[in-house]
Amino acid sequence: MNQIGGIAALPFVGPAIDTFGRRIGMIIGGVTITLGVIFQGTCVSNRNIGQFMGGRFFMGMGITLIASAGPCYVIEVSHPAYRGVVTGLYNVFWPVGAIVASGASRGSHDMPSPITWTLPVWLQMLFPGIVVVGSLFIPESPRWLYTNGKMDQARAFLVKYHGNGNPNSEWVTLQMNEYEQYLELEGADKRWWDYRALFKDRASRYRLMTNCLTALFGQWAGNGAVSYFLSAVLDAAGITDSTTQGNLFVAMNAVQIIISGIGSLFVDKIGRRPMLFWVNVGCCICWIGVSAVAGIQDKTGSKASSVATVAMIYIFQAVYSFGWTPLQALYPVEVLSFEMRAKGMAFSSLFVNFGTLVNQFGFPVALEKIKWKTYLVFMVWCAVQSGIIWVLMPETKNRTLEELDDIFRAKDPRKASTEKKKLELDANANILAVGRESEVD
Repeated sequence: MNQIGGIAALPFVGPAIDTFGRRIGMIIGGVTITLGVIFQGTCVSNRNIGQFMGGRFFMGMGITLIASAGPCYVIEVSHPAYRGVVTGLYNVFWPVGAIVASGASRGSHDMPSPITWTLPVWLQMLFPGIVVVGSLFIPESPRWLYTNGKMDQARAFLVKYHGNGNPNSEWVTLQMNEYEQYLELEGADKRWWDYRALFKDRASRYRLMTNCLTALFGQWAGNGAVSYFLSAVLDAAGITDSTTQGNLFVAMNAVQIIISGIGSLFVDKIGRRPMLFWVNVGCCICWIGVSAVAGIQDKTGSKASSVATVAMIYIFQAVYSFGWTPLQALYPVEVLSFEMRAKGMAFSSLFVNFGTLVNQFGFPVALEKIKWKTYLVFMVWCAVQSGIIWVLMPETKNRTLEELDDIFRAKDPRKASTEKKKLELDANANILAVGRESEVD
């Protein structure tokens, strides 16, 4: 029901984020999630399943709103020199929420009913509440301000946060010039009903394709299935004690936080495209290992093979977290132009929810019917994803968001993206020179 609510939110995401701003979009999403939690938590006395499912529906809508507005805001307010790292770190807080959820579930395991399940439910209000309150005190995106006729406020933001108070900073001049050149003051983002910007030309369609494929691939690399059905995976590996499973949940989320944080620091050093490619190759190799040890465990039932299965799943999660966790937030929003960003992120959430639905309904059936051979499906699919990424996905590092317009208008965006316009910076992130360098695949 959560994913159905997320899909139902599609028509409302763009209008909310474009019309009212990125900040208000996050507030609307956070409030919607909070209402959903209240619906769920207050059905404890009457055990109304319909009310609980309705709460999940509203939560799904709110999550889609907040998960679309959040990356838009972060990428648009980030200093261009640190955009990759900052936006990558944004998604590191997903496993932070996961460890709170798994820790609450583990901690309430031995508590009397109904606290066992109501405590984790009510805790779902924690982070949306922080977002709602925090959004009241942060500045609006300078790009949104500029396109809504508030040029002076946009410039003031850039001077304060990107120019260290210097109105003559090269960063301020560069970005204001690009705003004037690339941002549409009367674009489709001003019309809530107008989705033509997503499909109007080849460049826009290529952007949307890249965005949606990244959203889908992140779900189908295998992490979604493992995250939602780790208990079933552990059951299949012969680890059935609920307390042990709870401890493994918490430990896995802790590993994800550490590794994804490290991965965020490398998105600019490695680059988006090679990082996406190699993390999928790594996931493919991990699934080979998981399949091998799970097959042995299925035949022998030995404790050693059970431990090996869990170890391989942990290794897979580490590989996935290093690349996919930071890039799931960064790359889809980065490839969209401002005019299509809010509505495009709604489509990104649509594909995330679609991928999750397939995982939730398909994975348990496959695990029951073909058991460990299910992991072979992920192995093959990760290899397919690697090939598609290498052939189609352009590189976006060392480019301003507006500069990416030229990349996607090229005949071959992937090839054009290897002709890098490199900004030479000093220790204080001031521009020293602008030049071009070629990169060979």
